[in-house]
Amino acid sequence: MDRLEAMSILVAAAESGSFSAASRKLRMPLPTVSRKVAELEAHLNARLLVRSTRKLTLTDAGVAYLAACKQILEQVSEAESAAAGEYSAPRGELVVTAPVVFGRLHMLPVVSDFLAAFAEITVRLVLADRNLHLLDEHIDVALRIGKLPDSSMVATQVGTVGRVVCASPQYLAQAGEPQTPADLARFSCIVSDALPSSYVWEFGGHQAPQQTVPIRARLSVNTVEAAIDAAIAGVGLTNVLSYQAASAVSEGKLKLVLREFEPEPIPVSVMHAGQGKLPLKTRSFIDFIVPRLRAALARDKEMLGAKDPARGKHRRASPGR
Repeated sequence: MDRLEAMSILVAAAESGSFSAASRKLRMPLPTVSRKVAELEAHLNARLLVRSTRKLTLTDAGVAYLAACKQILEQVSEAESAAAGEYSAPRGELVVTAPVVFGRLHMLPVVSDFLAAFAEITVRLVLADRNLHLLDEHIDVALRIGKLPDSSMVATQVGTVGRVVCASPQYLAQAGEPQTPADLARFSCIVSDALPSSYVWEFGGHQAPQQTVPIRARLSVNTVEAAIDAAIAGVGLTNVLSYQAASAVSEGKLKLVLREFEPEPIPVSVMHAGQGKLPLKTRSFIDFIVPRLRAALARDKEMLGAKDPARGKHRRASPGR
């Protein structure tokens, strides 16, 4: 029996809550997962998991053994990384995650330049609008948009983005421009289901009083890109993050409105797990991307006509967004 493999399968099964979920996570046949755990229990002469039709539950022995397995597997991973030279030279695979649109517009170009500069590093870029858990998903570096509560994660702020309301100049010439958020009730609006609270737009917080405005959508779409395209086509007003509209605004395809009512800027951070010694591949990547992302976000602000330079700072942050 491969003891380390069996430990890894046990950890996956316990964390996933079922053998079938562990099978999908490990890309291993379900009977193999079940058999490996049974062999481990037979080797230890102890029951580790209580199986039911709905979920797996750890026994008291299983709880203690699972904690030991995690520690052992982490130590083995550290030893393998050191032996492979990850702490003496920047090499190996990096797993990086970012929101979909930000990743396509800003992270992907930076990653491409990074790969050209570091020939012995490979990158798996995971673009997802849900927040992947760094430790559970084995993520090395994550880009987060939003405020980060304190935790064991380490975050470096690379700038800010804002929420903006925009429409095509042609639509505004025909329909007029809203002067206050309350005026939105008489305009055609486009919402994106990809954004939280898409039917309630928030305004104010720094230069103007905070307020929320319920939106009756003329058009609802499921991606931000589609909402922006519809706004460019003259369907109406849409509410997106500033970097998502920056290019279209700079090209004259969209015009920003209600600027004095915009909510406070949202921080953008690069984060990683703050546990143990940082591999050189991770440190090299962070050192490479931080100044470039700051420059990219600063360019976005210039395209939008806003001057709000990014400020960097290191602090403990949450694995959530």
